[in-house]
Amino acid sequence: MGVFTYESEASTVIPPARLFKALFVDAAEVMPKALPQAIKSIVTLEGDGGPGTIKQTYFGDGSLSFKERTDAIDKNNFSYAYTVFEGDALANTYEKIFNESKIEASPDGGSVCKTSTTYYTVGNMDAKADEIKDGQEKQMGLFKAIEAYLLENPDA
Repeated sequence: MGVFTYESEASTVIPPARLFKALFVDAAEVMPKALPQAIKSIVTLEGDGGPGTIKQTYFGDGSLSFKERTDAIDKNNFSYAYTVFEGDALANTYEKIFNESKIEASPDGGSVCKTSTTYYTVGNMDAKADEIKDGQEKQMGLFKAIEAYLLENPDA
């Protein structure tokens, strides 16, 4: 199994508590509204949102999906970790994809979201740079769409 880790960072004017809630606590409600063309729904299959919770995300038309497991959630320190372990996002190349995010306050009252994504390839396959780049671009697009949604909907 090959292992490749990618680090990313994104800044926003959204305060940490609100951003964390939208990205990780209320994702099932917020993401389909913020990205209706990309995310049809997020369904909790088991659990209560804490570690061990299994969710399934359905893309745009509902024909593609992936399952993820919540590995850790710390609402006080705004950190969240999850593993994508099944579905179309793995593209027959990855055994799993582990994501760990931490949201910190920025001096201007906004936030900085730091994410580490680790890709575990199937067997001796090499990580495909173009697939990883595409995944990271989609992750940043999701972040920006959530930011725009929160700015347009101050009560969300």
